[in-house]
Amino acid sequence: MNLFIRTIFIYFLTLTAMRLMGKREIGELTPFDLVVSLMIAELGIILIEDKSASISDAIIPIATLASVEIIMSYLSLKNKFIRKLINGEPTILIENGKIREEAMSKSRYTIHDLFTQLRENSIFNISDVEFAVLETSGDLTVIPKSQKRGLTPEDLGLSTEYEGLPTLLITDGVVNYKGLEAVNLDKKWLFSQLEQRGISRPQDVLLAVLETNGNIYISTY
Repeated sequence: MNLFIRTIFIYFLTLTAMRLMGKREIGELTPFDLVVSLMIAELGIILIEDKSASISDAIIPIATLASVEIIMSYLSLKNKFIRKLINGEPTILIENGKIREEAMSKSRYTIHDLFTQLRENSIFNISDVEFAVLETSGDLTVIPKSQKRGLTPEDLGLSTEYEGLPTLLITDGVVNYKGLEAVNLDKKWLFSQLEQRGISRPQDVLLAVLETNGNIYISTY
């Protein structure tokens, strides 16, 4: 029972620390973020296995690491030097259609890596690329040559209307009243929409969304 309680406590302590450190995906973590995350995870495992460790032995090191990460993240927002030291800088691998061998060598980035990430960006010919930038997260941002880019309404001289974001109305049978209020609608309107589709109660709805074009998408169980 003691091990069970300790495991649950360490889990929520680690989860809280990770949430306080910010919302970023694994691929977006800087080396500094990744090191802190790995250390916190390793500490959690050690503290679960070490039955002689006290609660303070768990709280102090994890809280310290999380605090250091939060402080350094704040400082990196305010100071360019610290930001560069912690996060590094993006590297241009392809410039004006030409591969920069020196930049690839410094980044320890191989031709195989380049082709792989170009394919992930739906680019299969290097000659189609104007610029390729290796971001600090390891992602590759690709800017195709102008004649290889897809047409946009602006290219065709067409005007478009503002779309905004779709609004969740019901999720897993639960009505999103805040969403209804945000679009100046109410429960009565929502229920009338459900009745028109032969649905008697929101609990039967898996998902209901007010789309940007004014249509309502409804999926039932």
